[in-house]
Amino acid sequence: MAFVRILVVDDFEAWRRSIISILEQDREVEVIHEASDGLEAVRMCEELQPDLVLLDIGLPKLNGVEAARLIREASPTSKILFLSAHYSQDVMREALRIGAAGYLAKADARRDLLPAIRAALRDEEFLRFTTLPDSEGEAF
Repeated sequence: MAFVRILVVDDFEAWRRSIISILEQDREVEVIHEASDGLEAVRMCEELQPDLVLLDIGLPKLNGVEAARLIREASPTSKILFLSAHYSQDVMREALRIGAAGYLAKADARRDLLPAIRAALRDEEFLRFTTLPDSEGEAF
């Protein structure tokens, strides 16, 4: 994997710290900025043009899905990987429809975050919600 510049977006600071500690395990990854709300994420993407945005769904000021729409415009080459505790299939489908590279459960981040990033950078869709079944009883 080539050197990757990442923006981490989550309103919970302790969670951002946890994610950054996972990312720091990979020397080819650099966290270039953190944002705590959707509007700040859009501004930072416009300014910094990150390679990848790790984006939560439940954000203040502008939710993750709406932020992703604006990020696509402000920084069209940035990949978006949702990292969320929100388990709605409808939200996941909408995230992918607007161009997200993947959707990962926060509970699976320790195991799957780096593989999800690698998949996103290879333009491969990554969906992983192994912690909860979907409405039909199948695991993501």
